[in-house]
Amino acid sequence: MLLGQVAGKVWATKKAPNLTGQTFLTVAVGEKLLVCADCVGAGEGETVLVATGGAARVAAGAQVPVDAAVIGIIDP
Repeated sequence: MLLGQVAGKVWATKKAPNLTGQTFLTVAVGEKLLVCADCVGAGEGETVLVATGGAARVAAGAQVPVDAAVIGIIDP
């Protein structure tokens, strides 16, 4: 798991059918910028917990092909 800060939203005009309804965010983790499925409704500027790999797929749903997912919002 990683800690990061939400940098913004990702807008897509077309998605794979099993990504329909899924929201994506850009999250700054250190010097990297990740595109993450948003499982908790995080907003821009919030500090979040990011799961990667198999844990991200479980958090987003069994049929959602993602490699990173926001799974928690860290309280200040």
